[in-house]
Formats: sequence, C-alpha cells, structure tokens
Amino acid sequence: MSKNRVLSGVQPTGNLHLGNYLGAIRNFVKLQKDYECFYMLADLHSITVFQDPKILRENILETAAVFIACGLDPKKNIIFCQSSVSGHTELAWIFNCVSRMGWLNRMTQFKEKAGSNKEKASVGLFAYPNLMAADILLYRASHVPVGEDQKQHLELCRDIALKFNNDFNKKDFFALPEPIIIKEVARIMSLKDGTKKMSKSEESDSSRINLTDDENLIEQKIKKAKTDSGMLPDNLNDLEKRPEAKNLLSIYSIFKKISLQQSIQEFSGKNFSDLKDKLSDILIKEITPIGKKIKEIKKDRSKLKDILMDGKERANQVARQTIKEVHEIIGLTL
Repeated sequence: MSKNRVLSGVQPTGNLHLGNYLGAIRNFVKLQKDYECFYMLADLHSITVFQDPKILRENILETAAVFIACGLDPKKNIIFCQSSVSGHTELAWIFNCVSRMGWLNRMTQFKEKAGSNKEKASVGLFAYPNLMAADILLYRASHVPVGEDQKQHLELCRDIALKFNNDFNKKDFFALPEPIIIKEVARIMSLKDGTKKMSKSEESDSSRINLTDDENLIEQKIKKAKTDSGMLPDNLNDLEKRPEAKNLLSIYSIFKKISLQQSIQEFSGKNFSDLKDKLSDILIKEITPIGKKIKEIKKDRSKLKDILMDGKERANQVARQTIKEVHEIIGLTL
C-alpha cells in the first residue's frame, strides 16, 4: 500500500458549481501531484434521495467530464463509479454491524438533511456515514480531503476502524486516515442568500455559478446577486454582519489569491457594482474555459465510459484484496 493515498469523491447529481470547484475539485487537482489518488463518482451516496435513473446516468458522465476538464489526469488518478466496485457496499454492511446507533444519532448532517420529519428519511441517509467509512477504508486511504461539514464523518470513520481493529484483535489493520483540511478556502454561499451554502439542489439556478455557465450567464448572475444597500465595508468586523458582501469578497479573494483583508482595502467605501464588475471578469476568465472543455469532453461518450471502466478495474484490484483480508479476519472464509 502507498503510504500517501487519498480517497475522495463528488456526488453526480448535476449542476456542479463554483462551490464544488473551490471546495473540492480544484484541490483534487493539487493533490494528484503528491498522492496516489482515488476519485470516485459517489453515485451510491446520491441515491439516499430519489434520483431519476436517466438523469443520474447523464450526471455520472458529466461529473467524469468535469473532473477531467478541471485537470484530473485519468492515467495518473483512479477515476471510477462507486457503484462499479462491489466492495463499497459489502464493507459498508460489515461496518453497519461494527458501528453503533448512538454514533450515527450524533451525526449533525443527518439532522440537517432530514429536517423536522426524520421518520420519512431513508435508512440510507441515516447510514450514509458507514458507507463513507467503507469508501475510505476499502482503499486503506491515509488521507481524506474534508470540508467543515465532513469532519464529523471522518471522525466516525476513525472510530469504526479502531473498533474493528480492537474487536478482532488486529491492531493497525485499518490505519486511521488523517484529514486534509484546506484552510484557505472559504465556504461559498448562495448568490441569493449569503447565509446559505451554494447548493446544486437549490431551486433557483441564479443562486449559483455552474461550471458550464457561459460568459453571459456568469455576468447576469453576478450582476443580480443579492446585496445590501450600503457601501462596501472597511473592516472585517462590519463585513461579518453583511453575509452577501462577505461572500462576494471571499470569492474575489480566492481567485485573486489575496487575503480577505486586502480585498476589503481594495473596495472599501465603493459600490457593489465595482466589485461585481471585477468579479465577473475573473470568473469568466477562469470558469468559461472549463465549461467549454466539459462540453467538448462530453461529446465522446465512449471515451468517458472507457475511462470509468479502466478506473473500475484498477479500483477493484485494491478493493478485492481488502475484502479478502476482512473476510478472513471476521470468519467469513472457510
């Protein structure tokens, strides 16, 4: 096993946007230089809520195209569909028997996604963290890139690994994966509500910058992005009270590779229109080439399928060995 192996993924549920790019995919590209990387299209995770089968198939291919258009090398990295490797679900069931109900009951993300009527939420949504643990430990990943909303799931993964090792007296069989937390990336919020995270599930397309948006769409969405009536602030304390201003300045800071404080100084006392004009120019320059590449890559569906088939075979080579060893440890091999 590689000492430096990364596992991560993105749900293929369509409308991949600026938040996905800055929070995950752009970092995947950086990680491929220093780690052996397994990047999955997390289709099993996506079906915790109902997906139209035809749309899901298209979204899987589009997400693979996004990965490649953003700079992931399918020869250097293993890019594959989660569902194409049966070890994910097999190990997840075993972890269902290792993990404790109390652990899952503490998962804040389930409470947020299930809402007030959690009795109607799927069992899959509740047990989602066990499958996530299986995703990671199936490949004996040493590191996992995580955002703030996934840290608790990685902690659970470590708890499951430790309990498995202790239950079967196999010290260090599953190494405890370490988080890779990209501290400089701010949470990207909705263009319609600066208090809510940018989401591909939000009904209004104007709430997000999609990676496939053209120049006109990007310009229109930034122009119409929600703001308040004041001039842009001159200090961080005032900015914290103005979520829409903070969101737009944060995005600008990331693409300009400057601190939020520097952005505040640049736009202090100016109108939002000044910031929006410059932000539109930056986004058009960086995002529209990606969108054009996505559309071009998607034209060759057979090549995309070949990439995913190759990824499936390479991922299975590693997964089968882990499942074989787990079977022997827990007594499923005669």
